[in-house]
Amino acid sequence: MSLKEKLASSLGPAAHLGRNPLTLVGVVLTTAAGVTTVGFWALEILQLRSVHPYAGIILFLVLPALFVLGLLLMPLGALLRRRQLRAQGALPGAYPKLDFHDPGLRRGAAFVAGATVLNVAILSTASYKGVEHMDSVQFCGQTCHTVMTPEYTAYVNSPHSRVSCVACHIGPGADWFVRSKLSGTRQVFAVALGTYSRPIPSPVEHLRPARETCEQCHWPQKFHGDKFLVRTRFAEDEQNTRLTTVLVLKIGGRTFQGLTGIHGRHLDDVERISYLASDEQRQVISKVTYLDDDGKTIEYVSTEVEATPAQPAKGETRKMDCVDCHNRPTHAFELPERALDRLMAEGSISPELPFVKKTAVQLLKAEYSDRDSAAARIVSGLKSFYEERYPDVYREQRAQVEAAASQLRSIYERNVFPEMNVAWGTHPNNIGHEDFPGCFRCHDDSHKSSDGRTITQDCEACHQILAQEEASPKVLAELGLQ
Repeated sequence: MSLKEKLASSLGPAAHLGRNPLTLVGVVLTTAAGVTTVGFWALEILQLRSVHPYAGIILFLVLPALFVLGLLLMPLGALLRRRQLRAQGALPGAYPKLDFHDPGLRRGAAFVAGATVLNVAILSTASYKGVEHMDSVQFCGQTCHTVMTPEYTAYVNSPHSRVSCVACHIGPGADWFVRSKLSGTRQVFAVALGTYSRPIPSPVEHLRPARETCEQCHWPQKFHGDKFLVRTRFAEDEQNTRLTTVLVLKIGGRTFQGLTGIHGRHLDDVERISYLASDEQRQVISKVTYLDDDGKTIEYVSTEVEATPAQPAKGETRKMDCVDCHNRPTHAFELPERALDRLMAEGSISPELPFVKKTAVQLLKAEYSDRDSAAARIVSGLKSFYEERYPDVYREQRAQVEAAASQLRSIYERNVFPEMNVAWGTHPNNIGHEDFPGCFRCHDDSHKSSDGRTITQDCEACHQILAQEEASPKVLAELGLQ
């Protein structure tokens, strides 16, 4: 039997059974979805800009799904038609043979073959673009608007704003990709049913180890030496007195002398530290296990916090990595005092405005019913303060007052989200130890080993303070920085 005869014999049943409504609906659905999808792809290419996340759901997820549904309906209709004919006793013993000498049949076969190739191309491209869209920053941050607004707002204002979400939350490899999609399915149902947490829990449970994500770009063991830092704070007095702290931060790493500094003592090629947390936010540490340079394991147990027997069973013992200190590397929220100090130091809020720091803190920390009323009352509150208390200042420096009011509104809108129960300090930041326990979760002199050693709270272990909240630090003058 020739190839043409074999093809005619195999296509006979398909042609006969394909004459049913369900198969025809599948043909129409696939054709319509395919043409529409390709048309929108062309439009996307011509526009040369990102697709809106909601439109992306239709273009990259819904339309391809309808396309696949149509492809599935075609054989399903044929199978149901075959079952129906068999039940009626009308199923032919031999299907009509197709005659490829018929020009119309040849054109039809050529069309089916071409459509099959085109369908495969469309489906492959749709699968790729669908995954690409689901991994985009717009999809992650803007599709579930209310849920992700706090995290997305913090992200776009962070040092990692040009790093895609999936680079940190998924990373390379198929296994974590599959895990993320399964987790994403659960999250979709939570959003649809309104059962999602408010706020989003922190830290993220089952986050991929930092060695497989953060350390694809950063190398904590690499020696970084010491870092010279100048930090400015403004007092809440009428003059907004500038107070400057100068310190040398001992970041360290691995050198020819061995492990030095913060990175060197906490992170190494081998896992040196594990700890047991007593709370979900990992702010209370009951036990720390440390592997010293001699390979000896030392346990430091808190004399102030007791670990319950159930905690190890819950999996709360954790191997320390980057995110235990850098726990908000991207989704960082500022406290009002910190945000004001930063903006005043860079001149976005004029320190020349009397009592601007004190008044701004009071306005930012006040209770408001919603974000819209907060924005309006913060702006009007600062203007009213200067109109009533310092009319000359308001008249002569009105532009600075209005600029400061606008900055206050931005501070609030970047950090407070009542609909998600995100307020000032909702998410602790473990870097440092001034606003949250941070380093002092372990470095508190109350974690002791069996031989009496403690995890030190000595300031000089991590940094050397050259000046602390001084108006005109001598060291800056000596270095020509003031």
